[in-house]
Amino acid sequence: MKANILALLMLAEGIAGHAIQRTADTQDQKNADPEGCKPTGKAVYLITNDAQNSVVALPISADGTLEKGTITPSGGKGSNSLDAQKQPAAPDALVSQSALTIAGNFLFTVNAGSNSVSMLSIDKRDPTKLAVVGKPAAVPGQFPNTVAASAKNKLACVGTTGAKAGISCAPFSKNGIGSMDSLRAIDLVQSTPPVGPTNTVSHAFFSEDESTLFTMVKGDPTVNKTGFMSSLAIEQKKSCSGSMASSAASEDSRVSPPGTAVLFGSQFIPGTNNIFATDASFGAAVLSVDQKSGQASIVRRQTIEGQKATCWAAFAKSTGTVFVTDVALPRIIEMSAKDASIISTIDLSAGGDSGFIDLQAAGDFLYALAPGNGTTDAAITVLDISGGQGKAKSIQRFSLKGMSGKNSQGIAVLN
Repeated sequence: MKANILALLMLAEGIAGHAIQRTADTQDQKNADPEGCKPTGKAVYLITNDAQNSVVALPISADGTLEKGTITPSGGKGSNSLDAQKQPAAPDALVSQSALTIAGNFLFTVNAGSNSVSMLSIDKRDPTKLAVVGKPAAVPGQFPNTVAASAKNKLACVGTTGAKAGISCAPFSKNGIGSMDSLRAIDLVQSTPPVGPTNTVSHAFFSEDESTLFTMVKGDPTVNKTGFMSSLAIEQKKSCSGSMASSAASEDSRVSPPGTAVLFGSQFIPGTNNIFATDASFGAAVLSVDQKSGQASIVRRQTIEGQKATCWAAFAKSTGTVFVTDVALPRIIEMSAKDASIISTIDLSAGGDSGFIDLQAAGDFLYALAPGNGTTDAAITVLDISGGQGKAKSIQRFSLKGMSGKNSQGIAVLN
């Protein structure tokens, strides 16, 4: 009898314990993902691209808006390309997308004026607390303007677009960036600094599985010069210590997809073999890519009426669409990631910005950089895209006054 009573008591305690644990687990889940809260990133980064190049880090609030953050020197110098009148270009100073990028808890930025790339660590508790790791790595080309980094391969690759133009890569570790490998030359016949925006390197980025590096290069329609897409395989080789190490192939493959001319900012569409690419000569297109051969064909191209320089693109997982910007028009256009058809046009003229360049999405929000023109201040416009396709709305224009000006370049977001 006593044994039966004891067994019942133990069973009751067990049930109560499970109930308490379930309640605690449920409460933990509510705390981790409160009802009504929207997913956001942790911080937004850009570079000043001034004589002393610096990284501006801005914390993201719970509502997706930005707050004042920190400014950390990169250890290198910024620079400007030249416009058609051979004057320093701004607001499109580097004629590129991805002047800085993030891999894990490390940030990489180009220093166009000192022909180097810097690596900075991001503090795990405070994403605005940055520190340069090691020394900036010298690149074998001139005027580096775009950088891609792979956390999987521990590899950073840089595109240069000056008199010595091309692509070079280097391994990185917690101690910094290693030596850059040999330049895979691109014969642009350019100067240093380059005369743009056409006939320059545009954007370096990795495929979704990080097994291929893609680099977009602009042509120049005025002299019947067609741009192209470079693809560079990432190889795995055994090091002297016996461990496997990643390196980029010594030669790349190049293709000029029919109907394109001035390829610029691009995005690999997750779960597909497609790349969404802007082209300043008409708008944007979706390319079907064979990573093994490096060949590409157009799925569909979309002309954007009235566009002046559609050059930057960001894929938003929240909407499954791509947002593109034009440096000469105060608007952002949302386009289909499947066929590049136009879904919506977001008029941002009320903010006073003349146009936008680099942009990135994080959670339910989109961040677009407007460097200004020296008269208007540089700023980042924040869009809430939680409503789904075609329902983006502006919620903040965050001024960069006192932090960064008309040379501002790049956008990277820590998720």
